[in-house]
Parts: sequence; C-alpha cells; structure tokens
Amino acid sequence: MFTPQGPSLRELARQALSSVEHGYDLLAPKFDHTPFRTPDAVLTPVANLLRRLGPFDAGLDLCCGTGAGVGVLQEVCRARAAGVDLSAGMLDVARRNASRRAPDTPAEVPAHWVRGDALALPFGPVFDLVVSFGAFGHFLPAQRPALFAQVRQVLRPGGRFAFPLPAPARPGSYAHLAMLGFDAVMRVRNALWRPPFVMYYRGFTLAAVTAELRAAGFGVTTYALDEPGRREDGAPRCRMLVATRLQPDIKTV
Repeated sequence: MFTPQGPSLRELARQALSSVEHGYDLLAPKFDHTPFRTPDAVLTPVANLLRRLGPFDAGLDLCCGTGAGVGVLQEVCRARAAGVDLSAGMLDVARRNASRRAPDTPAEVPAHWVRGDALALPFGPVFDLVVSFGAFGHFLPAQRPALFAQVRQVLRPGGRFAFPLPAPARPGSYAHLAMLGFDAVMRVRNALWRPPFVMYYRGFTLAAVTAELRAAGFGVTTYALDEPGRREDGAPRCRMLVATRLQPDIKTV
C-alpha cells in the first residue's frame, strides 16, 4: 500500500503521462514508499535460495530501481554487485540508500551503479548471476527475446538468471480484476498519448517465458518459495525461476 510519504494522485498521474524514463525520474524520491518496491518478504527468500545455489562472484540487478535487489546481490556474491537502470533519478536514490547503510552492518561487496538500457546492456560476459525484480511489465512480449539475449550475453557460461514470479491472480478475484483494469487503462493511454509508458501486468506468464528462455539458450528450473505461503489450491504464491546459460553448441565438421 501507499504510505503518507508516497506520491500523491496528481504526482502519479504526471508520471503516467511521461515516458518510462522520465516517469521514474519523477517517482524516484518517493518510490520506496509505494507498493512498487519489491517487499522484503520476497527479497529475503530469494536471497536464501540464491545462497544455496551459489557461490557467485559477480552479480547484476537488471532494472535495479532504488537498489533493493542489489542488496540481495551484496549478500550472495563474493566479489562485486552492480545495478543497471534507465532512470538516472532511480540510480541517484539507490546511491543514497547505499550510503545510508548502518555503520555496524557487516562488510559487503561493493555496489556499482550504471545507467543503461536493458535492451542494450553495456557489459560483456562478466557476471555469474543476473537478477531482476518486478521489471518485466516494462517489456512487450515482442521485446523479450532481445531482452533475454542481452542477459545471456552478459553471463558467463553456466551463469544464472534468477527472478521471482508470483502466481497468477485467481480469475474473478479483486487482484485479477485490478490488473485487467490497469492493463486496459494503459492500453488506452498508449493509444492516445505520446510518449508511451509501457507497463502491463498480465503478459508475463510462466509457460511463455520458459519457452522464450529455452529458445534463447537457457536451461530453466523453477523453485517454490515457501516463505510467502501457498494459495488455497496448494500452489505456491511465488516461485523463483532460475535460467542457466548453456554452453554454446559444439559443431562438428
């Protein structure tokens, strides 16, 4: 939920009528006081599972926002952690958040902040782990093959691409209807207003994304995150998808 320190309705409307980059520049100072920030109830079980899958040396948080996911990387990586985001405003807040760390916090690997486009990442294959939290709604389905190709490009062979994937809302539930309504409003907004603001909640499904990752050269495994609990039908409320960069095919002559 929004807190009293969060953005006003007017500020949200101004953001929604901007581009993605400028919209997040506007929202950045109050972003951590909105429900858009990934909660610790998700970050903590992701970190716990990554510790079991590691060790990792270098990690990248894709579309890092104000840096919550980079904090996870600092816990599970041994050498360095980096965050990349299109919004300079979000990166400024991430730097400030990192500088305000409590003096008695145990030493962690250094964090580096890079302004860049997820569809044109400014790195070579230098990472063992790439994570992302809540950013995939900003990419249309037609853009995902290019996005996953970029992730594969910055991973070393055998590197992991990991992200939480909440269970889909039950059809007819309040959450399902809210997402339907939000996506419908955004489609109308983008049909009538420029620049576009791409943010859709319902296009990122487990089956489609698994197939796209495999086509991009990943092996895919899913893990149930038990801490967020289970739905009435017994399915986990949140899974973590882990895609492993496969070695290039060996060609024989």
